[in-house]
Amino acid sequence: MASAAEQLAANVSLSQFAKATELKKRLWFTLGALVVFRLLSHVPLPGIDPRALATLFESTRGGVLDFFNTFSGGALTRMSLIALGVMPYITASIVVQLATTLSPALAAIKKEGESGRKRLNQYTRYGTVALTAIQGYFIAVGLETWGASQGLNAVIVDPYLFRVTTVITLIGGTMFLLWLGEQITSRGIGNGVSLIIMAGIVSELPKALVNVFEGGRTGSLSPLLIIGVLALIIGLILFIVFMERAQRRVLIQYPKRQTARGHMQGDKSFLPLKINTANVIPPIFASSLLLMPLTISQFAGQRVAGESAWGDFIITLNQYLAHGTPLYMALYAAGIIFFCFFYTAVVFNPEETADNLKRYGGFIPGIRPGKNTADYLDYVLTRITVIGAAYLTFICLVPEFLVARAGIPFYLGGTSLLIVVNVTIDTVTQIQSHLLAHQYGDLIKKAKLKGGMRR
Repeated sequence: MASAAEQLAANVSLSQFAKATELKKRLWFTLGALVVFRLLSHVPLPGIDPRALATLFESTRGGVLDFFNTFSGGALTRMSLIALGVMPYITASIVVQLATTLSPALAAIKKEGESGRKRLNQYTRYGTVALTAIQGYFIAVGLETWGASQGLNAVIVDPYLFRVTTVITLIGGTMFLLWLGEQITSRGIGNGVSLIIMAGIVSELPKALVNVFEGGRTGSLSPLLIIGVLALIIGLILFIVFMERAQRRVLIQYPKRQTARGHMQGDKSFLPLKINTANVIPPIFASSLLLMPLTISQFAGQRVAGESAWGDFIITLNQYLAHGTPLYMALYAAGIIFFCFFYTAVVFNPEETADNLKRYGGFIPGIRPGKNTADYLDYVLTRITVIGAAYLTFICLVPEFLVARAGIPFYLGGTSLLIVVNVTIDTVTQIQSHLLAHQYGDLIKKAKLKGGMRR
């Protein structure tokens, strides 16, 4: 049953959008910031030959570079100023979040409230700069050695100068994107970093759809297969929306208190537990860990292929780890399931939740406060995490199977769909909240006007 707030939000009409001036300003600011992001993705790093670079990236299709290129909107293959996107920030934030559960000092900082959150955010920014510098240096060195091994001169300036300029430029580009995301969060609509990632993915979808329809025109893909794929994508989107909004509500009861009229009344609320507590982190981690050795073996295999038994072994390993193979699918599914339980255990602490409920007098009916409440929450969370892990595995493996068997572009993968749908749901929810607040403002003004007329 929907709550009163959800019923009121459902009655908000989009006809009120024209009157919501503040909301329109926020939307225009968000759109302008995303346009700036897309323009920067086409500004290349200095000292690179673009034709040699395109040839190099063509030889590593399906590797980890292709995976991260999806989230940067093609900026990595163009080696633009923002080639790394916001992925160093995402990695640093996850590392800091994991560290707060392992380090008592960081856990104490987290409990300090707003000041503690600011300190952890500052540590995340420091980590972002360090990760970007390390990744930028390896990108610069990798382009030099990678191009030399292929007989291509991708770097056309002095190597040492190229390394220094690449590291400095990539740090500036990533930190500018991080600043742009914070501006979107405060002055626009939605989470800025998430919107930047979604904009990068969506920008490549038209090209992917054009490739699909071009395959239908040339006969490489049958029209029936194209229709089936589009219907499957729509079905997956609807299924993702349903599962992302699904939650297990645990009833919380509070002691009875005497009201102003002398009646004894007990308050009650619900503790919502999402079916997919880990969100999109498990597919990203599983894909990164699985594609990283595949990319390294691709590079090594190209250099030693045919020279020794080691080269033949690497080529065979690449064949077994290719998209759609049974070994790849099994490892991918195992990685998703593992990170679902691991990350859920990190972000949700049943003991801490039980202590907070006990501190404020709340309890679960039929469950004693304290350890019994923590055990019950852990039991419920484990059961719903099984459903969440199965849901994520299904969503991610079906597109991977289509990528391998039908040649569907990589941009239509399950992780991309999860990110796009989640960010869209969050943005639409915030737009609804702004329209609802605008409706409340109009009601208050009308009430004051009627009260003045009566006086």
